[in-house]
Amino acid sequence: MWDLGLDFDHGTGHGVGHQLLIHEQPHRIAKKVNPWPLVAGNIITIEPGYYLAGQYGIRIENQVEIINSRPGFCRFSTLTLVPIDLNLVELHLLSEAEKQWIDDYHQQVRETLSPRVNAEARPWLFAVTAPIRVQAN
Repeated sequence: MWDLGLDFDHGTGHGVGHQLLIHEQPHRIAKKVNPWPLVAGNIITIEPGYYLAGQYGIRIENQVEIINSRPGFCRFSTLTLVPIDLNLVELHLLSEAEKQWIDDYHQQVRETLSPRVNAEARPWLFAVTAPIRVQAN
């Protein structure tokens, strides 16, 4: 978005957890400094979005668990696996790396959910999680 001179005026994520609040403190990903470290076991949202007043908006949101990675580092493990509706995405604005990220995410969604959905829903799941180049044709 910054390459296009755009930004969004809200946080990118917030804590989720034991008190059943929508925005549970103290964890957040936002412009405001977060003095609390994100540590393994925390559950937060990642929800970038963009809204153009009176015209449109898009937000893609997932809940993730912070898990240990190599020493001194953590990474995210996605908890809510839902296909991204690419009908709402301007694919020509995405870099190859961003397209690859979506394809990798959709592969994870497909592999995780396909054994859990019924036979009637499976073709839909495979269609909406197909690689971007397949969907564009």
